Amino acid sequence: MRSLTVSEARARARSVAVDSMHLDLDLDAGDSAFGSRTTIRFTTLAAGDTFVDVQPERLHEVTLDGVRLDPALLDGGRFPLRQLAAGPHTLAVSADMAYSHDGEGLHRAVDPADGETYLYMMSFLDAAPRSFACFDQPDLKAPYRVRVSAPAAWTVVGNGRATPIGGEVGGGVGGGVGGGVGGGIGGGVGSQRVVTWELAETAPLSTYFVTVVAGPYHSRLAEHDGIRLGVHVKQSLAAGLDEDLDEILGVTSTALDRFHAMFGIRYPFGDYHQVFVPEFNAGAMENPGCVTLRDSMIFRGPVPTSERTSRAVVIVHEMAHMWFGDLVTMRWWDDLWLNESFADYMGFRVTDEVTGFSDAWVEFAYHRKHWGLRADLRPSTHPVAGNGAADAQTALQDFDGISYAKGAAVLKQLAAWLGDDTFLAGVRDHLRGHAYGNAELTDLLAAWDRAGDRDLTGWAQVWLRESGADTLRVVGDELVRTPPAGAGPGARPHGITVHRIDSDDTVTAAPLQVVDDRTPLPLATAPGALLVPDARDETWARIRFDPATMALLPARLGAVADPVTRGSIWLALRDAFEDAELDPAVALDLVVGALVAEDREIGLRSLATFATVDVVGRALGGDAAARDRVAGALRTRMSSAVPGSGVQLAAARAFVTATGDAAELVAWLGGDAPAGLEMDAEMRWRTLLQAARWGAVDGDRIDAEFALDRTNAGETYAAGCRAARPDPSAKAAAWRLMTQDADVSNAVLYAACENFWWPEQAAVTDAYVERYFAEMPATGAIRQGWVVAEAVGEAYPAYAVQWQTLVQARRLVDDPSVDSSVRRRVADGSDDLRRALAVRERWLG
Repeated sequence: MRSLTVSEARARARSVAVDSMHLDLDLDAGDSAFGSRTTIRFTTLAAGDTFVDVQPERLHEVTLDGVRLDPALLDGGRFPLRQLAAGPHTLAVSADMAYSHDGEGLHRAVDPADGETYLYMMSFLDAAPRSFACFDQPDLKAPYRVRVSAPAAWTVVGNGRATPIGGEVGGGVGGGVGGGVGGGIGGGVGSQRVVTWELAETAPLSTYFVTVVAGPYHSRLAEHDGIRLGVHVKQSLAAGLDEDLDEILGVTSTALDRFHAMFGIRYPFGDYHQVFVPEFNAGAMENPGCVTLRDSMIFRGPVPTSERTSRAVVIVHEMAHMWFGDLVTMRWWDDLWLNESFADYMGFRVTDEVTGFSDAWVEFAYHRKHWGLRADLRPSTHPVAGNGAADAQTALQDFDGISYAKGAAVLKQLAAWLGDDTFLAGVRDHLRGHAYGNAELTDLLAAWDRAGDRDLTGWAQVWLRESGADTLRVVGDELVRTPPAGAGPGARPHGITVHRIDSDDTVTAAPLQVVDDRTPLPLATAPGALLVPDARDETWARIRFDPATMALLPARLGAVADPVTRGSIWLALRDAFEDAELDPAVALDLVVGALVAEDREIGLRSLATFATVDVVGRALGGDAAARDRVAGALRTRMSSAVPGSGVQLAAARAFVTATGDAAELVAWLGGDAPAGLEMDAEMRWRTLLQAARWGAVDGDRIDAEFALDRTNAGETYAAGCRAARPDPSAKAAAWRLMTQDADVSNAVLYAACENFWWPEQAAVTDAYVERYFAEMPATGAIRQGWVVAEAVGEAYPAYAVQWQTLVQARRLVDDPSVDSSVRRRVADGSDDLRRALAVRERWLG
């Protein structure tokens, strides 16, 4: 199906208004397809032609105003509607739609634990026509009514409250709240084999928000402030949900209260369900009334507290979308930031303010911001707003660290600059003025202009409409600002805090407004002191330290008390390393010294990834001595942590990825793990994966582990373990799965792609580098949508750090016949590899 262009969308929006949508879905029609009947009532604003989007397995019937049209007119996912008279029309489309295994459309997953089937609908971007006929663009909103026929033992949840026809489901979605937190949802009515559910009519929704979730889900209900809350997960994760239910509902409830106070508009979509679904591509999706999230966020055992923080941030992020994105939706994907940047900022801010998870901004400094900065420095960088997406498929590629993390950082700075009262007053004005409709960047800027006395035109130009990051470098007693190449004439203002950390670890803080290219520093340097610009992680810039601070960091960095400051320092160091400004030997000394002292779990995870992937893996080619130093530091931190603590667990997880001692890994699996470390299913799989990487376990051992953990998670881990083995036959089997298996699930596919390449396996995998550029992009012939580019990106030969790899990549990127999303992922992977080559050439010869 060809992707909708912005010009086509604008033309269709001028000619069509959608009055209502009615979907009738038959989910009891077999294992491969489901019945879909859509009735669209719309008004043609001017006589002429248009088209409706639908991508069926089989198109049975199309009628327009009661007149049957020829199904053979369907062409590339578009059904033409010709010579429409101005005025109201009714279109009915009846089709069989294929269940998907790629996380889009109506995804069907079978849990190996019990053989139960679980469905969820993902309508994001181009995926809605894989489930129902529609005018698929964000600015053609309409209310939806949905009818679903499903097996009697199943629960059905969607955007509107679901009620079974002919009876009530005891204590559940259709039958009221059953006893607060303990309330559950029964399945089925009497002895019926199939139950039909009616979903209440929704407020006007964009097509990409429409969802239906169905299956024998384990459900828990509660109520907060008059809002029905539901939390659902597959049966094999029921114990994990029940254990964390109070925490999940607590985060949900406190965030609702905070958003009600901030926005001055109550939650606008009725019930609020959160369904943790299997084999989900994204972290979560903000479907109004029925948020879908990865079920890996329902934990199967102990986890570091940082993972609970991350889950809370995701829950709050998706809830923020109910106002920014769902209530008020961007007109076209160019204003993607109106959704994601705002939700990302609110996710971290509100999690930190009210949920009790105080490390949200620590995670932002250590992890989230680096993701965004790396994206902003690539050739594929784009502005936060107005990203120039010519079609929906291109827009999908800009769901990246710029649209999320950079936009969040920019909004954080804007709130500080305007003042929170003015910032939120503008937001409230914007939401009230465009409720249940669509808006653009200019609408939000106008609301802020009305709320305050600052003209945001210049600010928006330099921060939202221009790409790249300024560099702020300490030179003597000044901070020197250098704009990115190709920047416009305007200068970005930066509001930051400078810390001087003296030799006795005393911290002196001073604010600094950077409005000129050279700005005097507010604090004088001192012997033995660290001078840290942007110590509170308040701006979006590349920070460079003075030589004296750089010389002191190897000995002093671990003693920096504030975790946000440490995260800010590490962001600058990682950026300098990736830009070939920092010697990998110095980077190794820094990270080894920091790991033994790091007390935040997100810090351990972030630094271990930097050490094992970027420094040891790419720059040093898997050097054994360097690897052993990283593993040794993590062993020390693991041993010094309180047994059973989150820090011990985070260090242990990082250790197994760093060590080359396969015998020790096998010993852990055999019962000789460190005291206090629980070798639950998750920890066992992580350990087995690394043992497989080093060739210490065979396929039979992997199969035996899967027999102990027959779940979707176990199936995914097993696929990763098989792909990781250095045995040539194992690599060949993994490659066939990656390039030829059209029916493999998205989760299993990603696991194989992620674990195929390892720096020490070049003798086995070098032959696949050339094949990657020929065969992985061609998988678009057997797969479609998000999964194609995602698999190509995950399977990039990141450890083939050779110029020949870049030559082959350039040939593919320059080929216009290759899908644009595939070219984008290859280009981004190649930029990372190019940077690794630059590090090697400058520092290693």
